[in-house]
Amino acid sequence: MSVLVPTMGALHKGHQALIKRARSMSKEVVVSIFINPLQFENPDDIAKYPRSPERDIQLATLAGATEIWMPDYEEIYPGEITKLKASSIADLYEGASRPGHFDGVVTVVNRLFEIVKPEAAIFGEKDFQQLQIIRAMKSSVEIIGIPTVREYDGLALSSRNVRLSEHGRTSANVIYRAMAAARLAPTVAIAQEIIDTTISTDVGFECDYAVIVDEENFSLATDLTKHKRAIIAGWIDGVRLIDNMRMGA
Repeated sequence: MSVLVPTMGALHKGHQALIKRARSMSKEVVVSIFINPLQFENPDDIAKYPRSPERDIQLATLAGATEIWMPDYEEIYPGEITKLKASSIADLYEGASRPGHFDGVVTVVNRLFEIVKPEAAIFGEKDFQQLQIIRAMKSSVEIIGIPTVREYDGLALSSRNVRLSEHGRTSANVIYRAMAAARLAPTVAIAQEIIDTTISTDVGFECDYAVIVDEENFSLATDLTKHKRAIIAGWIDGVRLIDNMRMGA
């Protein structure tokens, strides 16, 4: 079987974990590297997106990639682009803050699947809302989610972390601390209060949203919700960071 690991480059240990998982499943692992303009609502953001193609090739190869595919724009989007519409949860949270973002995501993922024709594709849980939206595409490709890889203090690995100042990097840990402190709270209300209180202790973090949702439909979780997940997003040093964590034992 062939397994695809879609990326936008600037690879790190989190991406390597995805590639290693793919390699454990198959002898044929394709890693795609394509910075998709359709999922950037701000032109400045795509201009600042880190690029390290030579290092990417090295890291992907070391992790077990058998093919590294770096298509150009025309290969992915020949002629007129027909944007796909993402599922209804794309209008919430990350989608509400970044209109059109998830439509761009499902459009490029669909194109990658059409071209590579993998039997499975690996995505990280750090972008949990994105993962659920891709699962909702109802593709014939098996979608596999891999747990978030974190730094020594819990910060989720992200290509954007390199843009943080030294002080901002320290502040960024508040996201993980808030979720970890709330994980075993006896009720959703108490968990939410812990998250809100923890986040408020760091003035460097400009919070966009910090809520506990039902993993399936992203409605606000209740104590009866089977699978609850905290999702948090905001800015530090003008850099947007997102993270999430399953709530409960």
